[in-house]
Order: sequence, then C-alpha cells, then structure tokens
Amino acid sequence: MCWSTGVLQVFEVKFEGGRELEAALAEIERAATRKSLARRVLKRTAQPVADKANATAPKDEDSTDKQLNESYVVTSKLTKRQAAIERRGNRDDVVMYVGTSHPAGVQQEFGNRRHGPQPHFRPAWDVGRDQMLERMRQDLAMEIQKTLARARAKTARG
Repeated sequence: MCWSTGVLQVFEVKFEGGRELEAALAEIERAATRKSLARRVLKRTAQPVADKANATAPKDEDSTDKQLNESYVVTSKLTKRQAAIERRGNRDDVVMYVGTSHPAGVQQEFGNRRHGPQPHFRPAWDVGRDQMLERMRQDLAMEIQKTLARARAKTARG
C-alpha cells in the first residue's frame, strides 16, 4: 500500500494480514465494489492523520485566504501540478493521498531561506501511522465480511 503526502513524498507501508485481506477482497466479484470498499476504508482510516496535520499546522493570523491548518485532506485526486510529478502504477491500484495543495505547505514543512522548517505533517504521520494501519486492517476485514455476506444473501434470494 502506498501513501503520498501533499508534498509528494511517498511512504510505502506494509501490515500484517495484508495477503489474507487481498485474498478475501478477490472473492468479491465486481471490481467496482472492491475499489469502492477500499476507497471508503482508506479515506476513513487516513482522516485522523489529516486532522492531526490540520491541528498542528501553523496559522497565519494576518491572512484572509484559506489557512494551511484547514487544508489537509484525504483524497484520490491530485492537482495538475501534483499529477505531473506523481506517476501512477497499476490502474487497478486504489491510491489515496493525504496532504494539502496549499502553496505554503512545503515551505512550512521544510522551511526556506527566510525561515526554518515548521514540521507538522511528518509528526502527524509518525504519531498516527501505526494506529491507522491497525484500524485499516480491522476495517478492511469487517467491510469485506459485510460485503461478502450481502452477496451471499443476494445469491440465496435468487
């Protein structure tokens, strides 16, 4: 599973039980159902990381523009600039991004010649990663079981 931040750093993560979950997902007949299920779970389990990044991002009190500390989201879409940098792998992969398209995001996270770094996303990721992966494993297992049970009930009805 790959995660990409708003600054397009890609973190590859692995968790226990991934192969079993993939095998269970393969039991779901429709590819669209599999993808939808995976997107729902990924979005739900990654949201706390985005919330933590929003909570710890610096706020510009003088600005009336959208604030950096309100801009972190979980999405499957990138801006044109981000998409030009990112290259997707297999079209069957389900990819979710956690990050910001706010222009100050990279500058605040890594600093520049005018000010030092004020990391807020990386600490949010580091704090939330393990809980997110465990929640993802549990949620995927639960959603797969529910989906398979619905499919079996539908088949039994007729």
